[in-house]
Amino acid sequence: MKLVKQRFEVVILTIDSVKSNNLEIRKMIDWIPIVLLMFKLIVFGTGMFFAIKWHYDKEKMETGAKLRPRALLLAGGKAVAVFVLLLLGLLFVTFLLAKKLGLELSY
Repeated sequence: MKLVKQRFEVVILTIDSVKSNNLEIRKMIDWIPIVLLMFKLIVFGTGMFFAIKWHYDKEKMETGAKLRPRALLLAGGKAVAVFVLLLLGLLFVTFLLAKKLGLELSY
């Protein structure tokens, strides 16, 4: 009888440890999208930086002349502004569509 009681206690302790590990995993799952999004932003940001730098250096080598930094910054600022406006428009359309379809957006 003592042996059965000990085995039963071992099974209960094992189940409790699995439940606590499951709770820890569920807490970690909340952070996964945040970490992956940050990684994605870093990778894409680095890629964009080197792509722009490569094109800038290529243009500089082909023309042999100095490029005007002010014109370059102005063109880059316009591109960023258009991108942000398109992103906001997409967000607005997404919310309108979700509302029209009756999706619950409050979390």
